[in-house]
Amino acid sequence: MKQKRDTFRDFISQFLIKHQEWFRNKVVLDCPAGEGITAACLQGLGAKVIAYDLFPEYFKVEGITCQMVDVMKGIPLADESVDVIVCQEGIEHFSDQLKVMKEFSRVLKKGGRLLITTPNYSNLRAKLSYLLSESERFNDLMPPNELDSIWLNNQSVNKEIYYGHIFLIGVQKLHVLGRIAGFKIQQVVFEKAKPTSLLLFPFLYPFIFLSNCFTYVKNMLGNKQFDLKVKKEVYGKAFRLSINPKILVDGSLFIVFEKEATIEEMRLKLERQKFPIKP
Repeated sequence: MKQKRDTFRDFISQFLIKHQEWFRNKVVLDCPAGEGITAACLQGLGAKVIAYDLFPEYFKVEGITCQMVDVMKGIPLADESVDVIVCQEGIEHFSDQLKVMKEFSRVLKKGGRLLITTPNYSNLRAKLSYLLSESERFNDLMPPNELDSIWLNNQSVNKEIYYGHIFLIGVQKLHVLGRIAGFKIQQVVFEKAKPTSLLLFPFLYPFIFLSNCFTYVKNMLGNKQFDLKVKKEVYGKAFRLSINPKILVDGSLFIVFEKEATIEEMRLKLERQKFPIKP
């Protein structure tokens, strides 16, 4: 497991280096910051790093102070004060993910990027695991429970409770929460296919494709209260995410969001989509 984490961290570092122009001389929020591996990489790329974590005692990077912040209670930064946010392996631990996405949107400048990584709950192995036992990994992990899914910290150092993978999230839900918060998906980054998902792919993909085609056509022909152009945009995006082979086999979900609107602007846009003004 440690080797897998190290491999993914190396992949993230390589991605950051490849896109270093996003971070050079920019204010970057790393939250949760963990041990500080990503923060150190960002600092080396010339970013001004702000590091927050629920357990800052594990953060070990010289030149950067990691503050104890519970994102669920709010981020102690001014509106539109950061250029980039990195949320690596964090979203699956938050009980109110919409609230977190809105906080990220609040502190991020318009046009800024939000990088989110999380275990891929949309790949075929995860789908089969949920079918068999609602577990993250069948034949390996128990379903969510109060022993394995609540990761208590050293209570002599920090009294906070750290929730494990109780709130795993798939690409469709993450996408729609992002839309509500004013984000659009700029890029879905592919890391590495999982063997189990690859094995399942040739057997399940034809059914996935046909089922999603049927659902897409049915809803395009129905739901006549919505504008056709809006339906093509919204349903088309959901359809493409559902049949994306890379998402179905990748072990991790890595999404680059771009903030295109404030929360209020997006609320008004969604309202106009649902209730268009008739001439």
